[in-house]
Amino acid sequence: MRIALITPGGVDRTGSHRVIPCMLWLIERLTRAGHDVQVIALNQEPRPGRWRLLDADVHNIGPRPRLLRGTAKLLALHAERPFDVVHAFWASSAGLVGSGGRALAGIPLVLTLPGGDIMRLPEIGYGGHLTLKSRAMVAMALRAARFVTVPSETMRLHVWAAGIDALRVPLGVALDRWPPVPPRRRDPARPLRLLQVASLNRVKDQPTLLAAAARLREAGLAFTLDIVGEDTLGGEIQAEIARLGLADHVRLPGFQPQASLRHWFEQADLMVVSSLSEGAPIAMLEAAVAGVPTVGTAVGHVAEYAPEAAIAVPLRDAEGLAAAILRLAGDEDHRLAMAGAAQARAVAQDADFTAALFLDLYARAVDARRAA
Repeated sequence: MRIALITPGGVDRTGSHRVIPCMLWLIERLTRAGHDVQVIALNQEPRPGRWRLLDADVHNIGPRPRLLRGTAKLLALHAERPFDVVHAFWASSAGLVGSGGRALAGIPLVLTLPGGDIMRLPEIGYGGHLTLKSRAMVAMALRAARFVTVPSETMRLHVWAAGIDALRVPLGVALDRWPPVPPRRRDPARPLRLLQVASLNRVKDQPTLLAAAARLREAGLAFTLDIVGEDTLGGEIQAEIARLGLADHVRLPGFQPQASLRHWFEQADLMVVSSLSEGAPIAMLEAAVAGVPTVGTAVGHVAEYAPEAAIAVPLRDAEGLAAAILRLAGDEDHRLAMAGAAQARAVAQDADFTAALFLDLYARAVDARRAA
């Protein structure tokens, strides 16, 4: 099968920086199974380029107008050798390129909505439904798609409420690259180790996380909090740490490549998610495979796994987040049971599971086109 994957980015030529791990895991499994994968990256690098990554060809579009250039590249590759299916990640730019291939060449489109495509959070300027233009772009991609997928049941219910019929296809972890380890009993003599793996940005809502950390300190809990990710806020989070007097508790190691992240997970006792919106926090699944349970806001897999395999609290609820952490800090058997339940789910729906589901959808989309 010849497959076009359309993405804004996440497929850097280094394979380690500026990448989306679940995207790489899918590409690797598709090429490993013998499929011809052509990746069209709309904005990976500022200039056009081409490179090999995991036995796939990556075509970087570069400068604007990216939608026109991306669609032209898709059609040119299709002319060289016809695609069986196009798979677009995100509905806006990537989805529109895929819809162009559907309209102009009849290539069936599978569309994945990983996160904020139908969200509207004007207070932080986020979401695919923020403006009339962005809503129109999303609507065009949705109309063109043979199948629409989302990575969690939480998001499936959310898009269903918006009138969108979507299939749940989780973006699982590659167990050959990220092997499972059993949950580990915590040494009560040392501080509780909290971890968040996320860029410092408005959507991840680190201020709520830091407010929860301040409550933990006030409650007398011995803890450390590592927030691992790129800083996109120009020092705002560092200033908030200083304002709250949390410098002795919170560390900001910055961006870490995927190969270096495992160390952080294996040192953690709890993963913490504070996001305002998230279709599927992949770091939560990575934590689960590494034997670490999650406490967080009711987004994506956090809400989906709760209450047996995670603890979910309302958005922006620093007090609730702190209370949930304190509960697990004082109940090691509960923490371990939750870790085991989360790991069982994440391992059962790994990257191989994801690839198998997508390949089935690709085949169904091709069959539907032939029958039309």
